[in-house]
Amino acid sequence: MEWASFLQILESTIRLSTPLVFACLAGLYSERAGVFDIGLEGKMLVAAFAAAAAAFATGSVWIGTLAGIGAALLFAAIHGLASITFRGNQLISGVSINFLASGLTVVLGAAWFRLGGQTPPLTGDMRFADAPLLDLFGITDPNPVIGLIFGHSVLVYVALLMVPFSAWLLYRTRFGLRLRAVGENPAAVDTAGVSVVGLRYAAVGITGVLCGLAGAYMSMALSAGFLREMTAGRGYIALAALIFAKWRPWYCLMACVLFGLLDAVAIRFQSIDIGVFIIPVQFTQALPYILTVIILAGFVGKAIPPRAGGEPYVKER
Repeated sequence: MEWASFLQILESTIRLSTPLVFACLAGLYSERAGVFDIGLEGKMLVAAFAAAAAAFATGSVWIGTLAGIGAALLFAAIHGLASITFRGNQLISGVSINFLASGLTVVLGAAWFRLGGQTPPLTGDMRFADAPLLDLFGITDPNPVIGLIFGHSVLVYVALLMVPFSAWLLYRTRFGLRLRAVGENPAAVDTAGVSVVGLRYAAVGITGVLCGLAGAYMSMALSAGFLREMTAGRGYIALAALIFAKWRPWYCLMACVLFGLLDAVAIRFQSIDIGVFIIPVQFTQALPYILTVIILAGFVGKAIPPRAGGEPYVKER
């Protein structure tokens, strides 16, 4: 493989891993607090649509980002209301959110833009700049290595910074200790006088913000507008990465980069000729999903989730 091709694959890996990192960390906060969230896919999808629609209507990428976060927070609140307040089944609530987001984005897109469920193309200030750090320093023709490090949109660096921040927050602060304790033994947290419901809602809120950033990145940085079902299962892949990472922030980053690398390879090499036969493009495109199945089949029994995960807390009187 040529050096230029190798750098291009690495650059694509970083870009394609970014929404996975956001979504995986979103699931990490929620599930560490004992709230399983299979609705990451739906929150990312509705955030991508809201961000693109708001950016097109206002011409501002930042208003679009806030709209994406707001939409994801709304769906996160629905999930919290169903699973925390009303103590419903968390898996059913998450699946319902995915179905609702899938249908709602198509209906609203068709009604507002008359483009078959997608938004018009975003241009100029409606999208995140490709390389704001290079523009800041006036670098117009960087070498490939400089471009690989500094040639990404701002949300890429936000996602990367969220990993050490999450590790610090969960393992070095009182809030993180309480959040992890709620996912392991909520009765003990309640006995200590800390609100289990409040902590779980805080975790669900953080999940909504991160899913909003993931969706906004997809429609305003990775793409130039919203497309129907554009998340393409990334929420489920993020859940698989979370299980593979055993609910640890740094491992989440490594797992997401692995999935992003496979996605980048599938895009770069549409078909692979190994001499004896040609591996078709359909197989390379399916690699991330094949790996998802392999990981879930091989590691789900070894990765131990939070003990109180998926169980509504009922306070004893």
